[in-house]
Parts: sequence; structure tokens; C-alpha cells
Amino acid sequence: MATIDRQATTLALAHALSAAERGLAVLPLSRAKLPALRSPHHDDPGPACHGECGRFGHGVYDASADPARIREMFAAAPWATGYGIACGLPPYHLIGVDLDTKYGTDAPAALRELGLRHRFTIPETVVVLTPSGGRHLWLTGPPDAVVPNSASRLAPGIDIRGAGGYLVGPGSRTDHGVYGTLPGTAHLPPAACPPALLRLLLPPPRTSRDPALSHGDHGRGLVHFVLTAHEGQRNTRLFWAACRAYENGLGPALATPLTEAARHTGLPEHEARATIASAARMTGHRP
Repeated sequence: MATIDRQATTLALAHALSAAERGLAVLPLSRAKLPALRSPHHDDPGPACHGECGRFGHGVYDASADPARIREMFAAAPWATGYGIACGLPPYHLIGVDLDTKYGTDAPAALRELGLRHRFTIPETVVVLTPSGGRHLWLTGPPDAVVPNSASRLAPGIDIRGAGGYLVGPGSRTDHGVYGTLPGTAHLPPAACPPALLRLLLPPPRTSRDPALSHGDHGRGLVHFVLTAHEGQRNTRLFWAACRAYENGLGPALATPLTEAARHTGLPEHEARATIASAARMTGHRP
């Protein structure tokens, strides 16, 4: 059973509520930096649920900026000592650049080298210091850009937290220590991701013509994002692509192409449709 540290939980809740005041969607985390609430479906092999059941325990799908809901989540997880900040959601469409220092990598130097090679610099932004000596850079992306999560794809030690991912929030206490903001950056708004870096983070454009993708560049990009999903990320990619579609008024038009793209990756049709319906509800639309 998880050990309860009431002081750490109280502090984590206070920091989470402060983040929510900035419009950031949050969820409680355990000391292991994992979602603190266990899935209510862990013994149920039924269709995927992203919170439609009304219970907590759906990972990043639980994330919210509603203070009442945040308090409810922390009340349900009194062992939580930290909080996660969901990436990819409005208003910031947050992109996290995780510069790791483990395993002998020098991620900051690798990022500077990428900047020199591709002609970009990281603007002043929020920087979160990790207990291991790493750094999380907070950047924002355009609403129509769906940045996938990746680990060391850009360079060794540089991980990206995008759609369907989350960042450990400053003030969180983990097994390895406390996360905090770099002095002088806590008050800053997340800076816009440099266009040259954003191009490196986005999936490559689809070259073949597909008659299903007849809804403009944005629609093509979303469907391509789902088509390129690997096992283990299919539901997550589909959910976030569907959210973007509904946010931009393309939900009904893209529902079928997104479903077909998900089926192409091996996701059952009923599961794909349930995921799209969940995205519609989360964005305030009727599926």
C-alpha cells in the first residue's frame, strides 16, 4: 500500500491548483512519477475507456484545469506527492523538451548543436529543474500541430513530451527529490517553439495521395499522424487527433477517415469509434 505523506500531498495539490490557474490541465502523480490513480478497468478486458465511465484512473485523460475536479482527484489519491501537466492541450498546446543528463549524455550540448545545424535558438521560457540534474523546457505549439512523444529521437538524452504525454510539474516530490523552476523563469509564459525545431518534431509529411484525406492540410496531417502510430500509441494518437479535429470544426468530416486510419494500424473499429466519441465529449461536442 502506498505511504501517505500528507504534507507532500497538500503541497502538490497547491502547486497543481496554481498551474491550473494558468490554464494548464493537471493530474496527480505518485512518487514514481506515474499517474497516482489506478485504472478502474485493470481487471476488465472490455473496450478502451478514456473516462466515459465517469471514474478516475485513466491517466492523462483525467487531466483537468477545473479546481473542483483537481481536488476530487487528489482526495481520491491521498498518496500523491506530485502532479503532471498534460501536453498538447489548449490554451498553450504545451511541448516539453526533456534534457536528460543520465547515462553520460549531454543533452543541452546536443540541443545547442541541433540549433546551430538547423538555425534556431531556444527563447526565454519556463525551465523546470529535475532532481537528477536534467531540465524540462516548456514550449508552445500551434493548435493544428500534433507533436508526438519521442525518446532520444532528435539526439541522445533529448526526450519530447507532446500529445498524450505529460510533464512532472514544479513542486512535485518524487523518490529522487523535488522538481523546481529555474530561478527567474517561473513567471514567464511558455515560449513559442521555434519553427525550425517544430519541423523536426512533427511526423514527416505523407507523400502518397489518399482520397480519404480530402479535408485540407490540417485534416491530412491529423490522419497521417494516426496512420503512423505504432502499437502502444494507437489509441493515444487517435484521441489527440480527434480532439484537434473537433477543436477546428473538422470532427464530423474527419470521423470516418480517422476511424479508417486507426483500423489500418490494427485498432478495432468499435474501439476507434469509442475513442473519437470520447474526444468529441472532451472538446464539448456531441459525438
